[in-house]
Amino acid sequence: MSDKKQNGFKSPDLSKLQLVVIDDKTRIYVDIKEDPEEAKKNYLERLENRKP
Repeated sequence: MSDKKQNGFKSPDLSKLQLVVIDDKTRIYVDIKEDPEEAKKNYLERLENRKP
């Protein structure tokens, strides 16, 4: 019989991340060392480039 493989994924530790609110429904977590405004700007730029 085959053995069941274990999942190697570990969830990130949210205590080491900071919350960045994009809008009412969207929130992202970034490293504490990162600038939240820069992360928000980068997220919105990626979103604009994705939409046709």
